[in-house]
Amino acid sequence: MRKCHIAPLACAAALLGTALGAAPSAAAHRVHLVKPGESIQKAVDSARPGDVVLLARGTHHGSINVTTPGLTLRGMGRGTVLEPGKGTSTATTKPSTGSGAAEAAEAAKAAEAAGSCAAAGNGICVAGTKDHNVDYVTIASLTVTGFSKTGVYANEADGLTVRNVTAVKNGVWGIATEHSVHGLFRDNTARDNGDAGLFLANTVKEEQGATDTEGTVVEHNRLEGNRIGVTVRRLRNLTIVDNHLTRNCAGVFVVGDENKPKTGFVTVRDNRIERNNKSCPKTARLDALQGSGIVLTGADDNLVTHNVIKDNAGKSPLSGGIVVFKSFVGATSERNRIIDNLLRDNSPADLVNTDPGKGNTFRDNSCRSSKPAGLC
Repeated sequence: MRKCHIAPLACAAALLGTALGAAPSAAAHRVHLVKPGESIQKAVDSARPGDVVLLARGTHHGSINVTTPGLTLRGMGRGTVLEPGKGTSTATTKPSTGSGAAEAAEAAKAAEAAGSCAAAGNGICVAGTKDHNVDYVTIASLTVTGFSKTGVYANEADGLTVRNVTAVKNGVWGIATEHSVHGLFRDNTARDNGDAGLFLANTVKEEQGATDTEGTVVEHNRLEGNRIGVTVRRLRNLTIVDNHLTRNCAGVFVVGDENKPKTGFVTVRDNRIERNNKSCPKTARLDALQGSGIVLTGADDNLVTHNVIKDNAGKSPLSGGIVVFKSFVGATSERNRIIDNLLRDNSPADLVNTDPGKGNTFRDNSCRSSKPAGLC
C-alpha cells in the first residue's frame, strides 16, 4: 500500500498523476504531527525542505531549533502552547546526503548555532550561519511564552514568515530577527515582553551600517504591554503598516546611529497607536520611556503617514505623538517626511522635533500642539 503524507485531495491527485506516468513532486512533502509530550525536535530534525511539522493543541515544552530551509512549523491556533522545559533541547546533525565533508561541516555549524540559540533562552530558533542560511521558513498559529530571552528568534533566515503567533511574557523580545531579509510578520500578537514585542535589526552585537531588508513587511499585528511595540534598528527598505500598538512604553522606534548607511526608507503608515503610557526605566542604551507614539532617531529618508496617534503622554525626552530626536550618540535625522497623520491629546505635544537635522518635513497633519510651535 502506498503511504501518503499530504492532504487527501492532493494525495488523490498525486496518485492519479503517478498512474498516468507523472512524477508528483508534492508527494515528497510530509506532515509530521507532534502531540504534547512527544519530541518536536525529533520531528524537526527528520523533516525535509517543504515539510510541515504540525503541533497538536495542548502545552509543549522545550526550545525548538530549525535548521532546515523551507520548513513550516505550525500549531493549531493559540491553544497550541510552547513553554520552557526542564532542560534545553539541542539540535542534532543530519547525516550528509551530498558529496562530503563540506556539507557535513556546514550542517554541524548550523546545529551548533541552533543549540547556542536555545541555550541562550529562546523558544523557537530559526538559526542559520553565513555559510548555511535557513531560508523560507514559516512559523505559524501557536503561542510561545515564558522564555527568558525571545519567543521566536531568527538569524540568517531570509524569506522568513511569522504569522498568527502569540508571543507573551518572554524576557526580552517577543519575536526578533537579525541578519535576515525579505521577511513577513503578519497577524501576530506580542504582549507583555520585556523589551520589544517585535524587534528587527541588522545585528545586535556589532556596530555597522544599516542593511537593506529587501522589502520586509510588518502588518496587522497587535503589540501591547511591551517596552516598545516595534523596534527597527539599523535597517532600510521596510514597511510597518496597519498595526495596533497600545499600552507599551513606546509604540514604534526607528533607530539608527552614526554608522553609514543610516537607517532609512522605512514606511510607517496606517497604524493605530494609542495610550502607550506604560512607564519603563532608563537602560544603558536608552533614556526612560513613557508616552511615545512614533520615534525617529538617527534615521534618514523615512515616511510616516496616515497613522492615528492618540493619548500618548509622558515626561521622557522621547515622549510625544511623533518625535524626531537627535540620537544619543549624536547622529541627526534628515529628510524624513511626516505627513497626513491624525494626532490628538499627546503630551508634551502631538509633534515634537528636537533634531537639528536638515530637510525633515511636517505637512498636512491634523494635530493641535507641537514643539516647536508651528509644525501642525
